[in-house]
Amino acid sequence: MTRTATDSVGLRSPVNPEGWQPDTNGINAYRDDEALQQLLALYLPASDLATLRPTFESLGDLIGGRLDQLAHSADRNPPTLHPRDRQGRDRQWIEKHPAYTEMERIGYGEFAMAAMSHRPALGLNHPVPHAAKYAIQYLFAQAEFGLLCPISMTDALTRTIRHFADPALVERYLPGLTADDLEHQIQGAMFMTERAAGSDVGATITRAVPNGNAWRLHGDKWFCSNTDAGLALVLARPEGAPSGIKGVSLFLLPRDLPEGGRNAYRIVRLKDKLGTRSMPSGEITLEGALAWMVGEPGQGFVQMAEMINQSRLSNAVRSAGMMRRAWREAVTVARGRSAFGRRLIDMPLQQRQLLKILLPGEQALSMVLYTADALSRADSGDAEGKALRRILTPLVKFRVCRDARKVTGDAMEARGGVGYIEEWIEPRLLRDSHLGSIWEGTSNIVALDVLRAARKDSAHTALGDALRRRMTATEVPAELRKQLAELLDRAVQAVDVAAVAGLDGDQHARTVASGLYHTASACLLAAEGSTLPGDGGSRRLLLAQLVIDHKLTPRDPLSPNDKCYSDAVALLMR
Repeated sequence: MTRTATDSVGLRSPVNPEGWQPDTNGINAYRDDEALQQLLALYLPASDLATLRPTFESLGDLIGGRLDQLAHSADRNPPTLHPRDRQGRDRQWIEKHPAYTEMERIGYGEFAMAAMSHRPALGLNHPVPHAAKYAIQYLFAQAEFGLLCPISMTDALTRTIRHFADPALVERYLPGLTADDLEHQIQGAMFMTERAAGSDVGATITRAVPNGNAWRLHGDKWFCSNTDAGLALVLARPEGAPSGIKGVSLFLLPRDLPEGGRNAYRIVRLKDKLGTRSMPSGEITLEGALAWMVGEPGQGFVQMAEMINQSRLSNAVRSAGMMRRAWREAVTVARGRSAFGRRLIDMPLQQRQLLKILLPGEQALSMVLYTADALSRADSGDAEGKALRRILTPLVKFRVCRDARKVTGDAMEARGGVGYIEEWIEPRLLRDSHLGSIWEGTSNIVALDVLRAARKDSAHTALGDALRRRMTATEVPAELRKQLAELLDRAVQAVDVAAVAGLDGDQHARTVASGLYHTASACLLAAEGSTLPGDGGSRRLLLAQLVIDHKLTPRDPLSPNDKCYSDAVALLMR
């Protein structure tokens, strides 16, 4: 029988003389996350939060139970491509494991995750605010990463065609895109990558041939996630269009033709991926497939960027969620295991390592919620919100996704050899975390996009101004505010210098983007800490100081001193 004892930092920890592995099964991921609960109160109207709280509670229970089990089964049983039916007819279909289909029902149906931005859902009489939507994704990702790709792409495709497509197309497909039952629901995807045109979209060679009011597409797409989606946005070059990115247009490709039957493209194979194994990604060949142009010709990448930016933010949110799950696993192990006559949670070096796992995840949570708020402001027409969204989206995609790779690896080490075994979640977290840095733009691409946002829109300056106002409005303690203001000036100036330097400055893109991210997160943590009551506020002020000390201040590698380490242990080890 497992007993409990209070450890040296005031925690209730299991004593485990039998040596069983501490397990997070049964933990409610929402109730366990005090920071998420408190921050949502800052970003959501009180009435919306009250309405949505049962949803958060219900999803939190699934994370620690049923959804976790389904995700494990789906990961162990990836989808299978069947090129023909039993009569030998070319009727391709992808067989998905029942666990994945059940997760689709939960994600698309029970929680309306792809539809909630486009219609009332989850008890609200209006679309769900972005902060709540991404909080739901943050929770869901703590059990399942793969399905969130189709969910995010469906949401982003719907947003993109509502902005740019012919109203008749929107009217035809919107009901299916926002349906909450699998029988009528249409999933979305984007088929952009080609063998020679990954991030270099201007190298696209897929051809589009006019066909009455529609087009016929010819070519190969190299990486198509959610391969059998009902609708996909595709980049192609109309015949006679100029070379380069200005000749690329955006098309809406249906899987099933309006008059019935399958469209003229083949799934060549499914990818054998390191992670996100539950969800099908494949290669397709377009053989005169019917499609409709979305928006104006030659503006394909500009319009596709709307979908890409949504997916980038979703990638960052998923990475933040995986870091939270990694922290929960690591601290549960530390509370429940003993070595050499002492519990791991009582060992100073282990405490230090746990803080290193905790800090990037808390930075990420603050940054993605702030970005979601900027997206809401941008959607309402706010000019500053548009500038903030423009720079924050690549900024969080760059840093949060990279941080998740290290955090999940450190959490695996915290569990020890068992953490390397596929029966536990740590291997899947580690595998899935690496995709975030690749999907929708590698780290180099999104770091350069931070500089592009500075050059074209002075978005870094807008971010600096907004953060200064936020710290003043929330009455961050004067000494800390002065320290952060100086760091913020330096971070904005560093981005400015790199942006003005053009190609010579590009080599510093990753360095200055990291500096801006860490400074912005420290400012947000300090502002939150000055707003939230009790321990929640104290914790975030300490986190802000830890970011300053460990991410923004030069340190002597031979000096063991930490200004706020001992204080941090007492409040953060929970």
